[in-house]
Amino acid sequence: MSEEKKSLNFIEQIIEDDLANGLDKKQLRFRFPPEPNGYLHIGHAASICLNFGLGLKYDAPVNLRFDDTNPEKEEQEYVDAIKKDIQWLGFKWDKELYSSNYFDTLYEWAIKMINEGKAYVDDQTSEQIRAQKGTPTEPGVNSPYRDRSVSENLELFEKMKSGESPEGSHVLRAKIDMKHVNMHMRDPIMYRIMHKEHHRTGTTWKIYPMYDWTHGESDYIEQISHSICTLEFKSHRDLYDWYVDEIRNPNKLRPKQREFARRNLSYTIMSKRKLLKLVEGSHVSGWDDPRMPTISGLRRRGYTANAIKNFSDVSGISKRDNVTDVALLEHCIKDDLNKTAPRVLAVLNPLKLVITNYPDAKEEIINASYNDYVENSGSRKVPFSKEIYIEQEDFREEANKKFFRLKLHGEVRLKNAYIIKANSVVKDENGKITEVHCTYDEASLSGSGTEASKRKVKGTLHWVSIKHAVKAEVRLYDRLFVDEAPDAHKDKDFLDFINPNSLTVIENAFVEPSLKNAKIGANFQFQRLGYFNVDNDTTPEHLVFNRTVALKDSWTKKENKNQAKPVSKVASNITDIMTAAGKYLKSREENERQSLIASIFESSKKVSLDSLLHLIKSANSNKEFLACLMMLNSQNIKTDFSDKENFELVNKFIGTALNMKNSYVRFQAVDCVGRYPIFKENHLDLLKVMAVEDKNTHIIERLKEYL
Repeated sequence: MSEEKKSLNFIEQIIEDDLANGLDKKQLRFRFPPEPNGYLHIGHAASICLNFGLGLKYDAPVNLRFDDTNPEKEEQEYVDAIKKDIQWLGFKWDKELYSSNYFDTLYEWAIKMINEGKAYVDDQTSEQIRAQKGTPTEPGVNSPYRDRSVSENLELFEKMKSGESPEGSHVLRAKIDMKHVNMHMRDPIMYRIMHKEHHRTGTTWKIYPMYDWTHGESDYIEQISHSICTLEFKSHRDLYDWYVDEIRNPNKLRPKQREFARRNLSYTIMSKRKLLKLVEGSHVSGWDDPRMPTISGLRRRGYTANAIKNFSDVSGISKRDNVTDVALLEHCIKDDLNKTAPRVLAVLNPLKLVITNYPDAKEEIINASYNDYVENSGSRKVPFSKEIYIEQEDFREEANKKFFRLKLHGEVRLKNAYIIKANSVVKDENGKITEVHCTYDEASLSGSGTEASKRKVKGTLHWVSIKHAVKAEVRLYDRLFVDEAPDAHKDKDFLDFINPNSLTVIENAFVEPSLKNAKIGANFQFQRLGYFNVDNDTTPEHLVFNRTVALKDSWTKKENKNQAKPVSKVASNITDIMTAAGKYLKSREENERQSLIASIFESSKKVSLDSLLHLIKSANSNKEFLACLMMLNSQNIKTDFSDKENFELVNKFIGTALNMKNSYVRFQAVDCVGRYPIFKENHLDLLKVMAVEDKNTHIIERLKEYL
């Protein structure tokens, strides 16, 4: 294949077109313009990654500009938090600027517009102005003050500025066209009176410019080449251009506003106003509460900058509003931590286990790897003794054949240690089990090289030595809302959908002693439990861990149970596709298999190629391979393998799948080669061998069709 450029998103294409049409690359300059009236959230991360990413791609400067035009809601605290978040994500801005830097210039330009008869002071109330603007289908009506003389407008505007005029008594409006089809062009307000102290300018100003008046003019002052906004500003573009054209020098660069869809996330609130309501109503502990979608909240919960940037990348840049499944964000952090987080032992709900044939005074130090699946991941020393803790749910006095953990008279392996057998239990006066008495196979120490150590049992449990365990507080965080779209109900408040179980605090958990001095912010995988990080509340005397994300997604089961829908119905997200694929692997009835296939193919309509490619990169189980192959095979998914990197990724993935033991996976891989002949040549020799030797007759029959 010939080397080709990676496909561009539509914003990059706009920039490339501008460069092709004569824009000097040296004139490229971007900006990220947050309003400091709250903390940044995961939606803002998309804009941060887009703007700063363009700066990196084109080697162009990116300004951080705070659009601080509303002193009633803006605070220095928010400025500091925004700067910290951007730096934590790994981006650097060229200049730190503020719209308030330009208040004098904006005022002078407003005077210029009054003198040119293009702005006037209006005495009407906001309700009267709103009523006179008309509707999208009906023209507006001119203000009775629209034809005031220039001298009267200048006098009134000066009184507004000096503080002589009370709040609400006047506004300055641009004189454009009250019959314009775009309602934003119907004499928009440029200034309002606010006797409020500004976090930077103090009490100097009694009037403050509106966002629309400030936005484009600030871009022009800074010579921003591409002003990238979210879709709600698309209807403001006419006004943006009008304002800039009124004041610009024809010899200077004219900024260009373009819009992309904001990032919306399922089970999440993105409105800063509503997030503030959560904070002020004490529904959360603050802006950095680990249940919040704020960048600071995600950071405290244990999300990494790399995971957030990967999420922004695979979610893509769209022209249309859409909702991204929160499961994709959770997948991104699991994918990142799976490679980087040390795997350690912790017990959250302890049950005492006594190894009766283990010497009372004996202690062993076991060398345990931090990650058995990653080379050079390091190791640590884990103490072992006669009495250990295991999870209460890992033992049953009686259990069926599908329970692969410890049961009476059954055997399991302790992670990195011995095989044990449960012989008896001790119960309290209420019949609750307080101890399990076991024996161990002394020769079965994991990794010892003996035959007994290689003996296989079906279950492996995590544990900690009671004598050496370190007590810790563990906070189990879950989704803050139980509804997929909590603010989409006209008849209900979004607060009605708060998850009452979004936080469970375990005060008496125990972790292995290597974690005693764990640093705040450090990430770990508690084996078999999930990913956790050290919380800010940790002190030398008191360890506190937050659950970042569980290893398995429990929400799919909750949704299926609540909705009472059979799995053959259309799934709504990637997690559902994975679940359906897992059931397909276990299914033996042809009707059920076919309905599951139909479900996965239908669900694939909602999966972008970028998201699928990200999943392919991290697939490591039969279920994940099968789900990805079936999504590739769906006739509904848009595919483009002209990009060499994408081609090589999928080609390698298909090659791995063709060699896997599972016949379901091999069958779908064969179908993938049939659907995309571009991959056939690379695997032709293997396919020919499979057509003769494969043990699955369905695969052989299918190969005969393709070869």
